[in-house]
Amino acid sequence: MPRILGVDIPKEKKVKIALRYIYGIGPKNALDILGATGTDPEKRASQLTDEEISKITAHVQSNYKVEGELKREITQNIRRLIEVGTYRGSRHKKGLPVRGQRTRCNARTRKGPKPRVGGLKKPAGK
Repeated sequence: MPRILGVDIPKEKKVKIALRYIYGIGPKNALDILGATGTDPEKRASQLTDEEISKITAHVQSNYKVEGELKREITQNIRRLIEVGTYRGSRHKKGLPVRGQRTRCNARTRKGPKPRVGGLKKPAGK
């Protein structure tokens, strides 16, 4: 498996898809990177030469925030919102939807599984 920025990208997939395994690179960024480095997007990742891998790695490092750096920035932004005391920060703190979604009937992804009520059995034998 080729390694780019410490991430093993799958060798059987096309390069334009395999680059998406790096956190922070989506479909458009992957095509932009391949266009800037002159790599064929339809080529399989196993067919990449060492020179092409080093070109892609250098381009991504110089032009994009990916992996740990991007995750760190996102968590710092959320922490700042909480410290300032904004409405969005309070929603993050409570684990509720942040961008105006309703919570009356959905939002199970953010709120977690529904708490179970009942179902307790009385101890037998008295």
